[in-house]
Amino acid sequence: MKKTLIGSFVSLFIIFAACNQNKKVAKETMEIKKNHKEVVYQVFTRLFGNTNTTNKPWGTIEENGVGKFNDFTDKALQEIKDLGVTYIWYTGVPHHDVIRDYTEFGISNDDPDVVKGRAGSPYAVKDYYNVNPDLAVDPSKRLEEFEALIARTHKIGMKVIIDIVPNHVARNYQGKTNPEGVEDFGANDNKNVEYDKNNNFYYIPGQDFVVPNWQNNYQPLGGEVNVLSDSKFEEKPAKWTGNGSRLAQPNVNDWYETVKINYGVSPDGRKDFSDLPEGFENEDYKAHYEFWKDKTVPSSWKKFRDIALYWIDKGVDGFRYDMAEMVPVEFWSYMNSAIKMKNPDAFLLAEVYNPALYRDYIFKGKMDYLYDKVALYDSIKHIMQGHGWTDHLVGVQNEMADIEHNMLHFLENHDEQRIASAEFANSAEKGKPAMVVSATISTSPTMIYFGQEVGEPGNENAGFGSSTRTSIFDYVGVPHHQRWMNEGKFDGGQLSENESSLRDFYKRLLNFSIHSSALMGDYKEIHYYNKENTENYNHRVFSFVRWSAEEKLIIISNFDDNRAYDFDLKIPEDIISTWNLTDGTYQLTEQLYGELSSNLTVENGKGIIKLKLEPLASLILKVVN
Repeated sequence: MKKTLIGSFVSLFIIFAACNQNKKVAKETMEIKKNHKEVVYQVFTRLFGNTNTTNKPWGTIEENGVGKFNDFTDKALQEIKDLGVTYIWYTGVPHHDVIRDYTEFGISNDDPDVVKGRAGSPYAVKDYYNVNPDLAVDPSKRLEEFEALIARTHKIGMKVIIDIVPNHVARNYQGKTNPEGVEDFGANDNKNVEYDKNNNFYYIPGQDFVVPNWQNNYQPLGGEVNVLSDSKFEEKPAKWTGNGSRLAQPNVNDWYETVKINYGVSPDGRKDFSDLPEGFENEDYKAHYEFWKDKTVPSSWKKFRDIALYWIDKGVDGFRYDMAEMVPVEFWSYMNSAIKMKNPDAFLLAEVYNPALYRDYIFKGKMDYLYDKVALYDSIKHIMQGHGWTDHLVGVQNEMADIEHNMLHFLENHDEQRIASAEFANSAEKGKPAMVVSATISTSPTMIYFGQEVGEPGNENAGFGSSTRTSIFDYVGVPHHQRWMNEGKFDGGQLSENESSLRDFYKRLLNFSIHSSALMGDYKEIHYYNKENTENYNHRVFSFVRWSAEEKLIIISNFDDNRAYDFDLKIPEDIISTWNLTDGTYQLTEQLYGELSSNLTVENGKGIIKLKLEPLASLILKVVN
């Protein structure tokens, strides 16, 4: 879900720069990390297999088409794995609102006045115990079709992530397929009060919900006539909206299609649940689980825990949590420790945009990974656009040193603009140096968004929202991705030469990243050393070293799309000493394309590499002892 709360958080780095009391925990976290990097492939499930190229704004399934679970064939999954992927995040799986008649399958129709787009937002979940009927060949067997996809994914050798959206649910949530004994959200709420600890929602007693006043000529479904599109939606009394709006008539820019979940936090901020003991951030998930066993917790905590465990039992290997920072960190301690008790290897990724909260959500909330949005992504985006200097990356990485493994890196996801869009970089090629830095600078997982690897620009006007981001609200075809898909052959047969070359680059980089021991080892920047001591080296270039006992890497990227740089890259004495290199000449092999690039000459304990770095080029150089 696209947020409006992010912009000013960069300045907060000053606040948490001193928060190193968690060094002990960070050290323990690093000690248990896996011996290879993880790569997450986010795929928007309903768009992946769609071969229809009509792309009519507000088009129906019949007009624009839709992908199915079954489109993820063994061949498609193998190609994704061969790209260098270890996890697939299937986005938009839980049953959310859609504007389509599925009443013959026992599914109620959804009201366009409280649905964004025709295909609906994946972050307005309507039934957590089932899946989106659009994605099934036979909607009556939609859950079985998804379970089969989980099994196929595991058979190929990848793991599965799906979304959980704990902060809000669809305005018309209806758990029609709840397991026996599971009561629906709000079923036992006291609707006569604004707040009660065990209410699932917040209410506005005495006021009925009113549909927003549409602005800028917007009309649901683009103005198409629909029996339910009448600027009315019955909700008595009105509930708080998902982004926290307490108005019975939310603004059109509010998350009006959703209602906020109550986690036992009163409107004035009082917490009606136990605090974690002092120092409990240093305890493992087993201790957190034991802490909550004898505590009384709000109803909503139990409901979401049970939802997560239901999907773990189905074979799901992890979750991406939408807007986790809007939910109390104590709940995450409760939820994530319960998940880890069932699956210690569960992959738990949270969307948190406030740097001052990062360490709490990692250590107290027991998250494995958070988005590195406000730090790394924002900095690299500015550099790619020509506004920022690579100098800033040094500070970003230093400030994240104690939690660098927990900060997932990405350049695209469903919320962000496509690299190739005019409003971002206007060129997929500009993503190359950024991807090298993003994928190799830390031990954290790397994530790419489907279509990124073939330069998808997100130019389609699908209906709700604007272009530059591939639509998550409407039925649409994804042109570059469709050329790779090649009518279901999944062989790239329709890609242009440039698109094919770009995918080859991603394949080489991601596969190198998941097999390199150095990328799970130590890091040190050599950027400032070279900026101060090397002629022709400037802020459009970035360099650092990574190493393990088995592997020594020198990584350098040129973010300039017009200028080549010819210089002698210098390796400082402390690195040469740490690597136990004596005076002499060492071969360097380039790891992405397998070329012998240059030599490292060590003289008087200092290293020099003669380089020419072409525009947008990167080198990953391995020292051959």
